[in-house]
Amino acid sequence: MNRIILTSDEVQSDGTVILEDFRAEHIRTVLKARVGDDVRTGILNGLIGISRVERMDEQAVVLRTQHDEQAPEPWFDLILAAPRPKVLKRLWPQLAALGAGRIVILNAFKVEKCYFSSQWIEPAHYMPLLIEGLMQAGSTRLPNVQIQQRFKPFMEDALDDCFPNALRLLAHPGEVAGHGWTLAAGQRPLLAVGPEGGWTDYELDMFLTRGFTPFSLGSRPLRTDTATIALVAVLQERLKSRS
Repeated sequence: MNRIILTSDEVQSDGTVILEDFRAEHIRTVLKARVGDDVRTGILNGLIGISRVERMDEQAVVLRTQHDEQAPEPWFDLILAAPRPKVLKRLWPQLAALGAGRIVILNAFKVEKCYFSSQWIEPAHYMPLLIEGLMQAGSTRLPNVQIQQRFKPFMEDALDDCFPNALRLLAHPGEVAGHGWTLAAGQRPLLAVGPEGGWTDYELDMFLTRGFTPFSLGSRPLRTDTATIALVAVLQERLKSRS
């Protein structure tokens, strides 16, 4: 991990925090910190900075915190057709590390109903994975997650409220596309990634009539985790080239 993430209720009134879990072990054995050393820390959904190791033994590490910098802001949002549970488990930390701000796990025609019975759509199971991704990337901004099991009501009733000012991009296997858009000031890209078999014609029409622009890596159908990470990487590179 590249930043130790703390929660606000862990920090005591004098600015110290006592760690006795895997974070303490990481400081001792991976960072090999000693008393007086500084380690990178941050408050979940808050500021980042450094903390000084004040005391350390085999049971606990005591840090004195100093957080006075803003964490990197999320730079994209994602609508993701619910993938297989083991794929979703792999994706959670990677999406947080890549900088997702809002993540909607959406039902679709080619999504198996049993996917929504998975433990990996429950906050108690995916939150630690998101935090793991944040610690890897050195950020603290926890993605906002929504689970939407009804495609049409979400598209008709919730999409505009959730993403009122987004650059809407629709990922679907096909001819390489995505060159005819620009990111306006104050906008954030919203990427819609379908099931491994792609969106149905009905679903494509629903997206296209709501202002989504095709954004493709080519004609090859890819696994959801491969496609999502590749699409985000390509999107980030194109945004940099246009800045």
